[in-house]
Amino acid sequence: MFTNDEDEFFRMSISKFENMLKTNKICFFDSEEFENIILHYLDTGRINLSKKALKLGLDQHPNSIGLKLVQVELLVFENKLDKAEKLLNEIQAIDSSNDEVYIQRANIFSKQGDHLKAIESLNLALQFTEDFADVYSLLGMEYLYLDELNQAKEAFINCLRYDTADQSSLYNVTYCFDFLEQHEEAIQFLEDFIEENPYSEVAWHQLGKQFVTIKDYKKALNAFDFACVIDENFIGAHLEKGKAYEKLRMFEEAIDCYKTALKIDEPSAYVYHRIGFCFEALKSFDKAIKYYLRSVQEDPLMDKAWIAIADLYLKKNDFRKALHFVNKALGIDEHNHLYWRRFAIINKELMFYEEAELGFRKAIENEDHFLDTWLFWADSLQLLGEFNTAIEKLLKARELFNDEYEIEYRLAGLYFILLENEKAFYHLTNALSLNFENKDLLQKLFPSVWENEQVQHHINKFNRE
Repeated sequence: MFTNDEDEFFRMSISKFENMLKTNKICFFDSEEFENIILHYLDTGRINLSKKALKLGLDQHPNSIGLKLVQVELLVFENKLDKAEKLLNEIQAIDSSNDEVYIQRANIFSKQGDHLKAIESLNLALQFTEDFADVYSLLGMEYLYLDELNQAKEAFINCLRYDTADQSSLYNVTYCFDFLEQHEEAIQFLEDFIEENPYSEVAWHQLGKQFVTIKDYKKALNAFDFACVIDENFIGAHLEKGKAYEKLRMFEEAIDCYKTALKIDEPSAYVYHRIGFCFEALKSFDKAIKYYLRSVQEDPLMDKAWIAIADLYLKKNDFRKALHFVNKALGIDEHNHLYWRRFAIINKELMFYEEAELGFRKAIENEDHFLDTWLFWADSLQLLGEFNTAIEKLLKARELFNDEYEIEYRLAGLYFILLENEKAFYHLTNALSLNFENKDLLQKLFPSVWENEQVQHHINKFNRE
């Protein structure tokens, strides 16, 4: 980080360097200026300019260890690892106590996928460095690559001991706690950290998220409040606060949080969707649709908002509008079994039985595991007169769902229609054994079968026995 004076000097150096390139007039820079110029261009992705600065820097300061280390960094960036390693060996022979040698060597090992050696090299860097925070942060990342979460967590904690402002390490620490499911420990760590750093909005924000995880939403709200007070434009805290209010079913308060977030940042499909959901929960359906529509206007690929609109029209029994919006959602995610299930149910209500059959079939193909889907699929096939296919699907469902009376009554009815009475009575007996009270399901689905004298005799006989 530069101070204001240093920042001004740095900008002057960049301007002076770029002017030199335009005029072809050679200017003198000290080696540290060149290092900063090269790293600036490297960080901003202007590789050619960083190379020009490096060449001019080495021309003016051929023995500069700092510039040679920057050269190593540039070689690593370009994945010229052999050249980088060779140059590092030369630098180490001259200055074996330079921490940057071991940091860059660790970077090479990491790029080669040898994270254990990278860790060894970073541990050597700790013996010589004055920037402990940076080295511990790099160590933490190497442990993350190895999925060694406990060691990564300790490394990031050490980083924060030296640099409490390192927000990346703070996020990484809480990630480790989360992955290890150590939520109480995370809360204790964050509370201790906040005691020393009470104005860390990130720490308050992360503390709130931990309270959400353990479902202590009131404490979560308190933490998010502190984060918002410290930084009133901290959009993440306002969003998390809104979600916590949702969990407490305080939907009006949640809406206020989301609207505040919209004032801070650009329009967001996600935020509009959450506001729509809250209005739906408050039974303000017209307002809910309004915000769901804003969500899809902002992001036409927001399938959750399309399906939310469809569900609202389903509640109003406006099946044609519901079908229109379900089709929008399916156009975005054609493998979502829940969308196909809605598509099928709506078409069934509209008596479009071929489309309903397609929807139930697609839902099953996309791993729908609901018994109802199998039953409705069979019902659609029955309505299309495809009795044998309906039986085939019900027998498959019978393998997946044991002892379900709804399957047995349907199989009985279909076999009676096909005059396969032996199979029909077998399944009718099974159905009556499983659930005699719901025998009127047979009447509802197969009224002609229900009126059959033999069927009534069988049901009455079963009841007497």
